[in-house]
Amino acid sequence: MPSLKSHVVSFILRHSRKQAFSSPESLQRWITYARKTEDYRPPASLKARLDIAETSIDGFPVYEIAPKPGERRRILYLHGGAFVFQITSYHWVLIAEMAERLGFGVTVPIYPIAPEHHFHDMFGMVGDVYRRMLEETDAEDIIFMGDSAGGNMAVVLTMMAAQQGLPLPARHVLISPGLDMSLSNPEVFEAERRDPWLGISGGLEAIRLYSAGIDRADWHISPLYGDLSVLPKTLLLTGSHDLLSPDNLIFAAKARAAGVEVDVVYEEGMFHVWPLIDMPEARRARDSIVDFLRGEPPPRRAPAPRQTETAYAARPAAAAE
Repeated sequence: MPSLKSHVVSFILRHSRKQAFSSPESLQRWITYARKTEDYRPPASLKARLDIAETSIDGFPVYEIAPKPGERRRILYLHGGAFVFQITSYHWVLIAEMAERLGFGVTVPIYPIAPEHHFHDMFGMVGDVYRRMLEETDAEDIIFMGDSAGGNMAVVLTMMAAQQGLPLPARHVLISPGLDMSLSNPEVFEAERRDPWLGISGGLEAIRLYSAGIDRADWHISPLYGDLSVLPKTLLLTGSHDLLSPDNLIFAAKARAAGVEVDVVYEEGMFHVWPLIDMPEARRARDSIVDFLRGEPPPRRAPAPRQTETAYAARPAAAAE
């Protein structure tokens, strides 16, 4: 049963953040306001606890959290925000906890966002970040981790690296990733009614702003339609009250069919990117991430609904290619 705090957070989201995604005009207003208030820098409290250095790639900041002595593994963390909003303190708290509990180094690019920038700018920059990481760290010691839009970017970046013949990361951690922007799955429209945060209308506007005219069904925008066989072992976290969840479950089924080992944490009653919020369900989710990255088997969770896993097979062939 969802915790009391999760109900409170859900109520607050439905009467605040949900408005940002209610229409294209509303999203544009929220972006304008955000540009006046956003601060991508790590909070001072984290700087006091962690060894954080700031570098730059392609003119954009990159933060590096140093690993514990002797530790080779590194996380490339790609933050969410619908491709239009900046990293937040919630992301930084999660990143800091992963760094402290695991001892891994963490690389956090403050990548260019829309509408000031677009797809090619974003992946040009994060691609260069990954190339620099490969100069310093073996690919087998690199993990891609991302939430929401950042989860999308983690999958697309791996597919692009495979296409370019680069070594691929060892693992993925995907938190409520956006994997299909084509809206070819009718279950998404039903899921929107349960979701206290995201909305389709505003979400499509965000995609329009960042996609540089690329078709929404192209794998660069919707990686569900790319070559999933190149992906590494993956932990995917999704909740029943997230409009992205139906496509997340289809992704897991399709990736498994392509030979990818995928662990799914499906949390009943949870909304979009719930592991970023301080509440009991988030603490369980973070424990699952730490166990996964330490190589320990994930704890058992309630099984995801099977009908979403079979929905992919029932969709038109044109959408499934």
